[in-house]
Amino acid sequence: MATICQIWRPDRGRYFKTYGIVIVLFMDLVLQCVNGYLTSPHVGQDPPYTRDAQHGPAFPSPVVPASSSVSPADEESYTSKCPSGGLCRHLPPDCIHCNYQHNCTYGKPASFTCKPKKGVHCIGESGQAQDNFSLTITCQFCWQLDPSQYRCSNSTNCMTVSCPRKRYNATCDVLGHVHCLGKRRFQKRLFCNWTGGYKWSTALALSITLGGFGADRFYLGQWREGLGKLFSFGGLGIWTLIDVLLIGVGYVGPADGSLYI
Repeated sequence: MATICQIWRPDRGRYFKTYGIVIVLFMDLVLQCVNGYLTSPHVGQDPPYTRDAQHGPAFPSPVVPASSSVSPADEESYTSKCPSGGLCRHLPPDCIHCNYQHNCTYGKPASFTCKPKKGVHCIGESGQAQDNFSLTITCQFCWQLDPSQYRCSNSTNCMTVSCPRKRYNATCDVLGHVHCLGKRRFQKRLFCNWTGGYKWSTALALSITLGGFGADRFYLGQWREGLGKLFSFGGLGIWTLIDVLLIGVGYVGPADGSLYI
């Protein structure tokens, strides 16, 4: 039986080492992309049943009963905000009790039976005092309202300039005159959108005039980059030109992660 001998070449190990390094770098890049995708809050925009609710009737749920027991302190707090003697259908949501039913069709007008809270008096279209009246509103939950119909808390602890864009958990309250179904205070995932008072025009002007001394970077709160430009004379002018372009297109922003005004 003939014996097959293979001659080992010294450069073969070098090839294996090169291929191994390339494979490791590629896997590291893939893992970073996957990690960035998984850690981004891309799943928190709206509850998963919003899409279904927009095309047909929502899931039936029991009638929301009105609470009959009201403490004197609570009664005094809402009666001071509720106008008496006006039309019942013009009363704010905090002044009435309604038997909301959640089996209406999303986006369509729906009528519900309501009554004023204790201590609140209203009249109907005929001018007579009413204890019960019909209120017609658009069938939608409070979290499905247009953003102009509620106010949300703002966060100053998240980066507005990042990839992927950062979100934060905001607490939103429906405006006092807007009627909707469900809780009037709800949580929502919003994009970071706040400003620290830095002006884009000021940063650009400093970059053009005093960029060689790092004035633009100092203004934006980037002290290390500012010192680097100061002691290198703007990177012999190259760094200065680059910063003018980056600030001009908005790529370089404030160090605290806020937006320009």
